[in-house]
Amino acid sequence: MADSSKASLNSATVEGCDLRQCVEGCVRHGFAGISPWRDLVQAAGIGESARMIRDSGLEVTGLCRAGMFTAPTPAGRQAALDDNRRAVDEAVAIGANCLVLVAGGLPEGSKDLADARAQIEDGLGALLDHARPAGMPLAIEPLHPMYAADRASVNTLGQANDLCDRLGDGVGLAVDVYHLWWDPELEAQIRRAGKERILAFHVCDWLVPTRHLLTDRGMMGDGVIDIPKIRSWVEGVGYDGLYEVEIFSELDWWTRDRDEVMATVRSRIESAV
Repeated sequence: MADSSKASLNSATVEGCDLRQCVEGCVRHGFAGISPWRDLVQAAGIGESARMIRDSGLEVTGLCRAGMFTAPTPAGRQAALDDNRRAVDEAVAIGANCLVLVAGGLPEGSKDLADARAQIEDGLGALLDHARPAGMPLAIEPLHPMYAADRASVNTLGQANDLCDRLGDGVGLAVDVYHLWWDPELEAQIRRAGKERILAFHVCDWLVPTRHLLTDRGMMGDGVIDIPKIRSWVEGVGYDGLYEVEIFSELDWWTRDRDEVMATVRSRIESAV
């Protein structure tokens, strides 16, 4: 199984913690990395967040999240681009390995999926003009097709690879097993991506039954995803980064003591990742 010393904690796993509590918890439980959400970084202040993380010695596996490129009006798309540029600057400031992007779904009032995907590609291209000079890689995170309408119209690793082919340097992938485990082409698309494109590897589990499609992710080992197999595919192409644990769990893990959650994450990486 996986080496628990390579654990990174996505701050969403311990809902209700501020950035300092997340950082201190990661250090206390021996995590190697952290992936904060932007609201925590903004609440602590960009400069203070950077100092806090730097002093902790934690690797920043990613900043969550940017994207949401789609909008029904040009003004809305420009506002999204402006916010994404700020996100790039925040990611640079805290030393993140990448900026994780959730692409955006159908614009309000639209049923045109092709147009949404075109808006996403245009938005990514425009953001790259800011991200490349800043040296901040953009990580497209394909989301499960259940989110195609409201969160992300990029739903397979194949679609994300196609975007990378067309957009060129500076853009790669966040491989999240929760969103991709079902895809019969996943192994082939991981091979296609290769080491250079895989910027982040996210783990949790798919519960059966799933009580809520957004906030009922499982702790590794509690669901049906063969996480070790997917990890072997990712590491088989040369990925040697940390394992980022991102669990939205309103009905279970978010109700528990944060130290219990963090200790369980460490142990489950060894037993179930």
